[in-house]
Amino acid sequence: MSVGHRPVRAALAPVYRQLRKAFEDGKDEPGAADFYYGEMEMRRHDPSTPRAERALIAAYWALSGYGLRASRALGRLLAAMTVTVLAMMLWGLPQDDPKSQSTGTLTGRTIAMTTDTPDPAHPNGPYAQRMSTGRFEKSMRVVINSVVFRSSGQDLTTAGTCTETASRLVEPALLGLAVLAVRGRVKR
Repeated sequence: MSVGHRPVRAALAPVYRQLRKAFEDGKDEPGAADFYYGEMEMRRHDPSTPRAERALIAAYWALSGYGLRASRALGRLLAAMTVTVLAMMLWGLPQDDPKSQSTGTLTGRTIAMTTDTPDPAHPNGPYAQRMSTGRFEKSMRVVINSVVFRSSGQDLTTAGTCTETASRLVEPALLGLAVLAVRGRVKR
């Protein structure tokens, strides 16, 4: 956009904010939501807004339409979960479940036991073999547990551990944005 729009955007954001506040005070939630969307759009497109703030606002818009578009947030959550399931099936789950081995010694009345669980082996072979029903089921359990910040308890490869960690950060945030948008929709 041209430089001539710069003062207009900077001046419109506070006007939208005041109008939104007036509609909220008048208990008109749908009207207030429209002005909130307009305020955020002005802030997102205003070049005088700091770049980091504009990037954050742009991400908020892309992920959930400023917390007003539940379908957008749920769609992003579903896409993230799908990508995570595929990553787990292809690289995250070990080739086979590691078998723990226990050894012990008996000395008089004392038994000393040592249990050793080997590191999970990275999957190998063609990708088509990794796309099995059993691996899909295990991947789904890991992903669903990740959305609610619980550890799956599943032994994972290094790539799987990294994928689960990223999933535990991103997917609950997307779920929160979806809940926020649904709450806003119901409140209106």
